[in-house]
Amino acid sequence: KGTGAEVPFDQIVKGYELDDGRFVTLEKDDFKRANVEATQTVEIVGFVDGKEIAPYFFESPYFLAPGKHGEKGYALLREVLERSRKVAIATVVIRTRQHIAAVYPHDGVLVLNTLRYRNELRDSKDLEVPRDLKAAKVQPNEIKMAERLIDDMKIKWDPSKFHDTYRDDLLKLIEEKAEGHVRKAPKKAPSRGAEVVDFAKLLERSLSERKRGNGARGDAANDEHIVPRRSATSRKASAPRTRRKTASSRGAAHHRRAA
Repeated sequence: KGTGAEVPFDQIVKGYELDDGRFVTLEKDDFKRANVEATQTVEIVGFVDGKEIAPYFFESPYFLAPGKHGEKGYALLREVLERSRKVAIATVVIRTRQHIAAVYPHDGVLVLNTLRYRNELRDSKDLEVPRDLKAAKVQPNEIKMAERLIDDMKIKWDPSKFHDTYRDDLLKLIEEKAEGHVRKAPKKAPSRGAEVVDFAKLLERSLSERKRGNGARGDAANDEHIVPRRSATSRKASAPRTRRKTASSRGAAHHRRAA
């Protein structure tokens, strides 16, 4: 800090500061020595219905594979989870942190998905949202319009059709910069509050545009989807991150990260 010189990575250590100001440094193996068993196993603590776990608790998925002599236990756990339609709740140490996780079968493979702890999620009670349709002054015809739009825009889920377009744009900018072309910085727009959007009007306009498009082309099945350009604004709960290693029920196993 005093000289501004960069510290080589091999000279950086992890440490814990004691109350008297001293530091205890930790080596890589120390994290395993703290609890060898915890760093090598997935400990199942119980079983729940999958629908009991709200989607926002899920964090990072991993594929589980049986370790040496673990094929029977792996197949048995996978089978009973499929038959009972239950999800196993487990604990696992990934890097230097213990996680709770959900273990469930998918396409013949066991998946371990780490879960966020409850205290890592923001409480939704402080959000101002309408109590019900009456409080939001939603009319019956607006519900029908929304249902029509959803039915009209049904698609088959295919994750391969989606990719990070922002990354493409960023790589393009990097290539331009490498060739000596630097884009002018955009003018900073004045900050403003969230825009209030009338979603009902967007639905009405979208359905109207689709109707006109179908009439002109005479083929509703081949007409392109008209998607509302804006949606109602929302506030998002904060969330954390992590990743790494696993094992099967209480025996040996290894993993590949699913995503």
